[in-house]
Amino acid sequence: MNYIFDVDGTLTPSRQKIDFKFSEFFKEFCENNDVYLVTGSDRSKTMEQIGEDIYNACKKVYQCSGNQVYEGKTMLREVSWIIDPKEAIWLEDRLAESKFPLRTGKHIEFRPGMVNFSTVGRGATLGERLMYVKFDNKNQERVKIAKKLKEEFPHLEAVVGGETGIDIFPVGRDKSQIIGDFMGPTKFYGDRMDPEGNDYPLAQVVKHMGGVAIEVVDWKHTFKLLSLDAMTALSSAG
Repeated sequence: MNYIFDVDGTLTPSRQKIDFKFSEFFKEFCENNDVYLVTGSDRSKTMEQIGEDIYNACKKVYQCSGNQVYEGKTMLREVSWIIDPKEAIWLEDRLAESKFPLRTGKHIEFRPGMVNFSTVGRGATLGERLMYVKFDNKNQERVKIAKKLKEEFPHLEAVVGGETGIDIFPVGRDKSQIIGDFMGPTKFYGDRMDPEGNDYPLAQVVKHMGGVAIEVVDWKHTFKLLSLDAMTALSSAG
């Protein structure tokens, strides 16, 4: 069985470190199963969140929605893409017109093969992020910006990722691009499998190939599901 996991909101609180108890469980899970990670973040941030032991215990880690692929410390492949200046200016205009009152810097973050856009900014504290989450839940700002961007630039895809950002990349370069690496039974765990979420494209192709896509509420939900699976496996073995 191939196990694919999103990171933010699935294995960890968004942009935060993995829970210690869960990390101990998940490290053992990785050592006993074929585990893969796919996230919109870059390698340094993922390492900071889950730690080197778990990172290296995974078969592969797909960074930046699969635009950069690692096996332990070795980068296997990378997709190069840079956003056009007129597209960047369009994002700056959306930032200027946003009704959210706080700006913390680093609103357009360039990553391999993609860009992450955030109104509140990547410099936000946890409290400031929570302020934006409340604002976005009420106003659906990210969904609206993503929809407008796709209408303005049909060659680009924009999906809501994590709690505060929008992942932007050329059409076809979403998380679903990793599916060619997988054969046989596959389970994918993610927290944003709604049509606007960044886990949606991969969830659809996993189900199309006969696999299972499991939408979780948060990392605690993932921990519970994996723990139940482990208990069931032990009972069956006994």
